[in-house]
Amino acid sequence: MQLSWIQIFRLGLVQMALGAIVVLTTSTLNRLMVVEFALPAVLPGALVGLHYGIQLSRPRWGFISDKGGNRTAWIIGGMALLALGGLGAALGVTMFAQSYGAALALSVLAYALIGLGVGASGTSLLALLATTTAPHRRAAAATITWLMMIFGIALTAGLAGSFLDPYSPPRLMAVVAVVVGAAFVLTVIAVGRIERGLTKQASEPPTPFMEGLREVWAERRARNFTLFVFLSMNAYFMQELILEPFAGLVFGFTPGQSTQLSGAQNGGVFLGMLIVGVAATGLKLGSLRAWVVSGCIGSALVLGLIALAGTGAFALPLVPLVMGLGLFNGMFAVAAIGSMMALASDGRERREGTRMGLWGAAQAIAAGFGGLTGAAAVDLLRLSLPDGPAFAAVFTAEAALFLAAAVMARRILSTTPAPHAAALVPGE
Repeated sequence: MQLSWIQIFRLGLVQMALGAIVVLTTSTLNRLMVVEFALPAVLPGALVGLHYGIQLSRPRWGFISDKGGNRTAWIIGGMALLALGGLGAALGVTMFAQSYGAALALSVLAYALIGLGVGASGTSLLALLATTTAPHRRAAAATITWLMMIFGIALTAGLAGSFLDPYSPPRLMAVVAVVVGAAFVLTVIAVGRIERGLTKQASEPPTPFMEGLREVWAERRARNFTLFVFLSMNAYFMQELILEPFAGLVFGFTPGQSTQLSGAQNGGVFLGMLIVGVAATGLKLGSLRAWVVSGCIGSALVLGLIALAGTGAFALPLVPLVMGLGLFNGMFAVAAIGSMMALASDGRERREGTRMGLWGAAQAIAAGFGGLTGAAAVDLLRLSLPDGPAFAAVFTAEAALFLAAAVMARRILSTTPAPHAAALVPGE
């Protein structure tokens, strides 16, 4: 037996729950530290970088999944760690006004748990999808689950933002507790009994982890794609930790408004993914490479407009610009996911999880490095520049990285159309 479309949708609910918790820690809590508590932006940048750094364990999780085992337990256990970490991170933020040392210690522990939870749950989920989904459905399944994660992020950001105003520590803890509790319960219900009855893959002779990783790294296409993921994800995540502080410091957004801004951005991401899915699947327009390049170039152009708005050169509304950035980010991301799924099975058999773990680790490194670099650069530039130009300089650098990623994509990605890579409907 292999996963049905209903079971794939249920696993997508797990990805949605994962995104719902993560968005609070990478956007809302970050803004509160920088604006409400006047902490340097590098602090939340370092904490988020820690959780991404711990995700270097993703190749190990993928390798374990390739060898078989009870993936359901790792998915649920990882989500439990993630929920506990999210709750601890929120508590840590509320403690900064009373005890900086205790708040920092709790925050470090909480973000470490977040990294472990995302690595264990997310990678095990992708490995379960890769090894129990029919080959012609794998790319569509990955795209569906990604869209559901973006939907969870956008929905949580919008609803949480509406309930956070007026801000108070008890209100923050109540909102976060509801989100993490609902996410964990949804995960348990969604993943329950799915793995039972699925045909297990034949196991191969035991292989040391480093040997298996070296086998994958020796594959030229897997290695080149890893480098592309690292470059493009640096661009994708550089604004993650500074966009909400930018909205608060330069445009005067409240905590609730800036959280809703994150929801607008992720709503744009969702729309961009839908556009590529319909165009590539239903209308057979363009190759995955063309959509990746278009998404990167469009993201660079919108970032340039946001930078101009920040300097006051043009009176441009921030919300539509941020939604436009999300739109092009979504176009780039879904096309990159399609390329990833097409390449996951390209090479040695029973290494799908290891390849996805390798690319997940590259993404984690880039996300942590990009986010921390963006936050640190803003802190340094604000020492000598007004807030608007300081943020604008970082957005401009991010735009340059997107343009470099577009050039690399043109060189390493195939031009062959892959209609299934972004399939969005079961009938495809």
